[in-house]
Amino acid sequence: QVQPVESGGGSVQAGGSLRLSCTDSSNRYGIRFIGWFRQASGKEREGVAAICTSGSNTRYTNYADSVQGRFTISQSLTKNTLDLQMNNLKPEDTAMYYCAAGNVCGSLRQHEYNYWGQGTQVTVSS
Repeated sequence: QVQPVESGGGSVQAGGSLRLSCTDSSNRYGIRFIGWFRQASGKEREGVAAICTSGSNTRYTNYADSVQGRFTISQSLTKNTLDLQMNNLKPEDTAMYYCAAGNVCGSLRQHEYNYWGQGTQVTVSS
């Protein structure tokens, strides 16, 4: 198992958009359980969105209430990545964002994820 690798973070003004990508090699028999988490300074890490895929099919997605309707998690078949599209960003979305690979479909609980990337910083200014 190789750790997931995140990319795509950066700085944006409130209302803007960013797209994060996760390169993951935990593809077991074509099945992936991937979650995006974030940790703001001085706060605990929290689940943002999760996806489970089987081959080219997305089986399930799940979102935290705080990002529902603004963030979209998806599989990019051309890039072979698991992406997090973040729209209408708010200053409270500022955090280090982590991609993780686990064993439970759609979970937002960090203890159900075994492999973690190093994170990518997202900063939203007001």
